Amino acid sequence: MRILYDGLALPVSEALGERLKKCLENTMEKMTDADILSLSSVILNFRDPDYDAISGGYHPVEIRFEQVNQGWCFSYITDFSYQGQPPFAELAKELDFDFQAGITQIIHCGVMAIENTRDIYCIWEKNFLHYASCDIYQVFISFE
Repeated sequence: MRILYDGLALPVSEALGERLKKCLENTMEKMTDADILSLSSVILNFRDPDYDAISGGYHPVEIRFEQVNQGWCFSYITDFSYQGQPPFAELAKELDFDFQAGITQIIHCGVMAIENTRDIYCIWEKNFLHYASCDIYQVFISFE
């Protein structure tokens, strides 16, 4: 899997790319080249099985790649959190980096140009990589 970093509005690190590739290795190595080329996207869902609206935990994260010219480009990275009070709390987007639309949406702050959110992205990525290295998450992969 070749991840494309050129032209990204945020400083996505190769460490993040390598972590994501590692998650995909077991699944994609069982696929033929033709199967991989027929895919349009890959979605990775990272879930802390203990996360809930009452006791908290590590936010669920969803990362989507789209296949372009035999490489994979970031489509979005979304961090979810419970909003509202139990028993009516529900998962909502807390932080959404949408590379295709060129925007970042932050709950209670609104929408802004993605290039203006470099600092928050760097903090988010550092934290995510740390949590992932601690095996906090269960990873679920889907293909389109």
